[in-house]
Amino acid sequence: MTISTTKKLLGATIAAGVVFALAGCGQAPTESGGDGDAAVDSDFLPCLVSDAGGWNDKSFNQSAKEGMDRAADELGVKPLEFESANDNDYAPNLETAVSEGCSLIVSVGFKLSAATVESALANPKINYAIIDDYADNDFDGTTDAPNIKPLVFDTAQAAYLGGYAAAGWSAQAGVNKIGTFGGMQIPSVAVFMDGFQLGAEKYNEDKSAAVEVFGWDTATQKGSFTGGFDANDTAKQTAQGVLDQGVDVILPVGGPIYQSAAAAIADSGKDTLMVGVDSDLAVADESVADVTLFSIMKAIDVAVEDATIAASKGDFDPAPYIGTLENEGVKLSGFGSFEGDLPDGLLDEIAALQEQIIAGDITVESPNSP
Repeated sequence: MTISTTKKLLGATIAAGVVFALAGCGQAPTESGGDGDAAVDSDFLPCLVSDAGGWNDKSFNQSAKEGMDRAADELGVKPLEFESANDNDYAPNLETAVSEGCSLIVSVGFKLSAATVESALANPKINYAIIDDYADNDFDGTTDAPNIKPLVFDTAQAAYLGGYAAAGWSAQAGVNKIGTFGGMQIPSVAVFMDGFQLGAEKYNEDKSAAVEVFGWDTATQKGSFTGGFDANDTAKQTAQGVLDQGVDVILPVGGPIYQSAAAAIADSGKDTLMVGVDSDLAVADESVADVTLFSIMKAIDVAVEDATIAASKGDFDPAPYIGTLENEGVKLSGFGSFEGDLPDGLLDEIAALQEQIIAGDITVESPNSP
């Protein structure tokens, strides 16, 4: 296991018949959640702690909750779910989860990493999982507590397909400009942007095209960020700065900041489309379906469900789960109403790229991949 360069610096279906999959290190997530023959601990109490985005972020918090709720329904238990209003809530929510007797505590996101490690070290008999982070705050390449299971995703693979698709859309329109911006510059955000740019570069290579990418440079790891995940004026201005470059497809990476991108698109009066992240945005928020070309998805719900079911049966395994195209941990959504307007052959080309990535013939080299 390696920890990304960026994190060290900080510490310092698509069309019918074409399905783009999601990922894990070791065993892939399952729909049923685990071994049906194993006995469930009658005292098992699963718990979930959100980051400040809250349960209705149409992104990774909501997806995690959906996975936890499905697992709880299957187990016949009532989970405890703690919604954090701001960063100051993380440690107190974890403390409350411990005091309530939680058997498994799942933390949603990088921002809970330090508080999760502290709680896990103080409570070695409780199982923990954390989404989008290795909980490696001393950057030595290993998780800081033996009872934490990282649930991470090599989103660059799916974003590569997305960048190729976005480039194809923009080239067909004769615009040849796509863009992206993020919330905080952390690996789980930048990994989308890396894959998106690399996929666009692959399109240029294959088609002798000249689609430009604005808002991010994989080589320098520099780009446009809002500094947080709130849908506020800063996020809207950041989106506008990318739109001002003339892009006709924009990828906002950071939960609710897609709302700011949608508002900036509306103000522009142009036909710019955006790309969703984590969940299928056009389904999660129908109010933006008409401006969402597709989404780059992570199977957070399945990973949480699977980890919860396993823990309930005494099969908790702290080995990291890594979502990939091969194990169906990451994928593209469908193109919805835009499917009929796609360039001829684009879906087949994307399907072929996916097969090459899974086979190892193409390696998506992001310094932010888990």
